[in-house]
Amino acid sequence: MMHGYIPPHRFLPYLSWTEIDALPDRENTVIVLPVGAIEQHGPHLPCSVDSVIASGVLGKALEKLPADVRAFGLAPITYGKSDEHLHFPGTMTLTGPTLLAVVTEIGESVYRAGFRKLLLANGHGGQPQVLEMAARELRLRHGDFVIVPFHVSRLPNASGKFISDQERNQAMHAGHSETALMLALAPDTVHMERAVANFPPVFPSKLLSKDGRPACAWTARDFGPSGVIGDPNGATREQGEEILDTLSDSWVEAITDLFRMQWVVRDVPSWGHVHQRGHVEGGTH
Repeated sequence: MMHGYIPPHRFLPYLSWTEIDALPDRENTVIVLPVGAIEQHGPHLPCSVDSVIASGVLGKALEKLPADVRAFGLAPITYGKSDEHLHFPGTMTLTGPTLLAVVTEIGESVYRAGFRKLLLANGHGGQPQVLEMAARELRLRHGDFVIVPFHVSRLPNASGKFISDQERNQAMHAGHSETALMLALAPDTVHMERAVANFPPVFPSKLLSKDGRPACAWTARDFGPSGVIGDPNGATREQGEEILDTLSDSWVEAITDLFRMQWVVRDVPSWGHVHQRGHVEGGTH
């Protein structure tokens, strides 16, 4: 069935329109949209990594979520803006304007259904700016819509226990943490015997890059033929399960915060005029 990693009872598309119309407190219900990508992840990982991790982590969080916290997941967007990997077979990329339009139009559909809180759970490092632009556009259109674009892996989790300083500072793609998570979420797709380590050269300006990551635009082929930017060697399923457990715990807390929070509500203004309608402090639940 299409719910994938999202628990069926938390999967909004399994409800009928009348059931959605009858949902209580839709204005505080959190709608979770995983946004992934289909792109090369080296010779040892499948091209579906970002989509699997985005939906897998948020699905685990929705599974753990207390029953009194109202939240539902949508089917993930599995194609993203992946043009930095287009030189490798298997990468399927949308343009930035196309992804922007898709996310914005889904957001409009969420709003029309009566929901006012949307989490864009991003699994791909090449597109946060697009999701931020979509969120801002939706906020400009709807002054009572709260849209949070956030990278799935940026909340506290156990991954730091297992990686080297070089991995922490320079890894960007198909490295240790992603490999460990895939061993936990989709182990049959991982081929550790093919794993290779590869890091980009340290960026020569410490003023522009304190940790040595490239401060200039780059494509994956700039750093060699493998497509890996990091060191996946040593990743294990046990590590991945710990990362998944701790990361999903953080998302349980974050989704709960979004459900309970109130935020600034503004009228949709005529051009050049913004009027505040109200600002409610604290929660009511």
